Amino acid sequence: MLILWAAVCGFLLDLLLGDPAWLIHPVVLMGKLINWVEKTLRPRFSQTSAGEFRAGVCLAVLLPAAALAVTGGGCALAFWLHPAAGFALQTLWCWQALAMKGLAAESRNVCGALQSGSLPAARKAVARIVGRDTERLSAEGVAKAAIETVAENFSDGVAAPMLYMFLGGAPLAMVYKSINTMDSMVGYQNQRYLYFGRAAAKLDDAVNFLPSRIAACFWIAAAALTGQDGRGAFRMWRRDARCHASPNSAQTESACAGALGVQLAGPAWYFGELYEKPTIGDPTRPVVPEDILLANRMLYAAGTLLLVACAAVRYLAVCLI
Repeated sequence: MLILWAAVCGFLLDLLLGDPAWLIHPVVLMGKLINWVEKTLRPRFSQTSAGEFRAGVCLAVLLPAAALAVTGGGCALAFWLHPAAGFALQTLWCWQALAMKGLAAESRNVCGALQSGSLPAARKAVARIVGRDTERLSAEGVAKAAIETVAENFSDGVAAPMLYMFLGGAPLAMVYKSINTMDSMVGYQNQRYLYFGRAAAKLDDAVNFLPSRIAACFWIAAAALTGQDGRGAFRMWRRDARCHASPNSAQTESACAGALGVQLAGPAWYFGELYEKPTIGDPTRPVVPEDILLANRMLYAAGTLLLVACAAVRYLAVCLI
């Protein structure tokens, strides 16, 4: 039952506190480690596509292994010292594995800037939560970017870590976070990371394959529960869930587009280069800032529904075993 209650308490802490600036986040440490490993590894391999790929494979093995060793060893040691210490550490890392309140708060800042009429402030706010270039975005483009990241990050910032923590506790959730962080830092198809980041990107695709589809199902349920178009969410998910280079990213985005009755995605600038991405959803109406708040409402509903479902399954599994 320790994992079940640690996961539930971690979810509640994220709901109440989000990511306090005073608390060092494991993802920050993972990012520093990725930078260090990249600088150390890449010069040791030949500067060819094969050499770059082998260096990337080493990174993709080393970082998750390090995350498992540190978090698994830390939880075991804390529990050996005292069961309360083990529970506290599990709860802390379960809390830090989730990003629901932080995502909602950052996207609300974007909405507020748009509603106040300050496009430069809105671009600056959305740049905190998206990886694309934001200098060229229109007001509608900023709103779209915020909605897209809320929907997509429900999958890899809430649903996937929650599923993994209920399966294997905080250590497995942190292994997932290490893989997801690698992908966000080196999983780009540009000149620098095309080969070095390929293993990290493929690993991220694998660990998100099932969670992203579960996340989409819960987003559809949340759409119906919050008064949005649940049928439209399901229809658009069936139609556009594969309209992305990643096999996972459009799962929740398509459900969100259908729930709101808007069109998302499309061409976007990354590192000064335009990428022709397909659109998701139908342009039945323009995207407005208030749609960000509706997406947040679905985010909270979907996260809560998933928590209840995971807790119920974990409880039944423990009782049966």
